[in-house]
Amino acid sequence: MQRNSVFSDNFTYPFLLKACSGQFGLTQVEMIHAHIEKFGFSTNIFVPNSLICSYSKCGCDGVDIARRVFKAMTERDVVSWNSMVAGLIKCGELQEGIRLFEQMPKRDIVSWNTVLGGYVKAGELSRGFDLFEKMPERNAVSWSTMVSGYRKVGDMNMARMLFDKAPIKNLVLWTIMISGYAEQGLAKEAFLLYDEMEKVGLEPDSGTFTSIIAACAESGLLDLGKRIHLSVERSRFRHCTKVCNALVDMYAKCGSLDTAMHIFDGMVEKDVISWNSMLHGLIFHGHGERALELFSRMRLEGALPDGVTFVGVLCACINLSLVNDGCHYFSNMEKYYGIVPEIEHYGCMVNLLGRQGYLKEAFELVKSMPMEPNAIVWGTLLEACRVHNDVGLAEVVINQLVKLEASDANAYAILSNVYAAAVNADAYRSHSQSSRMYNLIDR
Repeated sequence: MQRNSVFSDNFTYPFLLKACSGQFGLTQVEMIHAHIEKFGFSTNIFVPNSLICSYSKCGCDGVDIARRVFKAMTERDVVSWNSMVAGLIKCGELQEGIRLFEQMPKRDIVSWNTVLGGYVKAGELSRGFDLFEKMPERNAVSWSTMVSGYRKVGDMNMARMLFDKAPIKNLVLWTIMISGYAEQGLAKEAFLLYDEMEKVGLEPDSGTFTSIIAACAESGLLDLGKRIHLSVERSRFRHCTKVCNALVDMYAKCGSLDTAMHIFDGMVEKDVISWNSMLHGLIFHGHGERALELFSRMRLEGALPDGVTFVGVLCACINLSLVNDGCHYFSNMEKYYGIVPEIEHYGCMVNLLGRQGYLKEAFELVKSMPMEPNAIVWGTLLEACRVHNDVGLAEVVINQLVKLEASDANAYAILSNVYAAAVNADAYRSHSQSSRMYNLIDR
């Protein structure tokens, strides 16, 4: 634009900031900010408002700069205040956001909903409800926020009371309630409410289908899931990848692997989530060989795996005791796919090696980890020590757990069992005299 001698104006920068802040991050927003200051566009209220909004999307460092922009403004409108309050709350500074909200000379529905959402996100539902009651006006977002908050804590009675009182029930509100019932395993309530939604003429969208199906998957409500599946087949979303992924995941988690595979094979377009859902479903139900076959098919079809895929592949190797294959997949993650192993992948490898008695190799792998091993990794190795009666390594692992302050009665009980199974009875008697261990076990 500059090379073609087209000059910026007050409308250029807000659009530019909106287009780039989320994608390019803090550095690019700062560059645009410097340009704004250089050419004197910071006095127009639309420009600093856009800066505050963009900086607030760039994490806590961005919010700190947004705060400085806000304080430097000679003129502020409700958008300025709302953007700053939202940025603070998003960054976890709820109390500071509330303090600023209370200082606002004028509030609109966005102001109230922003703070209401902050209370709900923080789990402070009683304070959120008090604010909700004080609101001079409420819209669909206000009602949905409160109903969603009570759903998240499992209080479906309170959620239903608010749902029934809502003057306008949009699709989001219906979705929240039906999904909430499904999550809680309340099949009858979910069925009735879904029927009621259809009777009032509301057509579910992809988000509604995905949310309700996901809730059915988590709670095992297969009958309700099948009912939703029938609705999907009659809708324009029957080939939607996101909806099909949810169906594959639900049927796989509920053990209907043939149905899951039928939907998977019939998908017009698959993404990595499609493959992962099917892969993990097979592994969860003990079909490790089929899972590895699916992974081979994934590569043949040119689909790229991600870190979640390799967690599944390594779990399949654990179930099938395929040490060499597991090591092969682990080493190829970064070499061929550019996927840097994370702690979950290291944990899988420690499990695989430890189960098969390769305790030394498992311990060396733990020591070579680029990140700090957590209690789960050490606990996995400790369990392997118990299975294979390795007293010396078990003591080392316990010491590491103590350093992490993650040792508990179970860990010491495992160590006690290792000693008991060991040939060295003297060591066992000596260990049994440890009052610290007795105190932990007696808790």
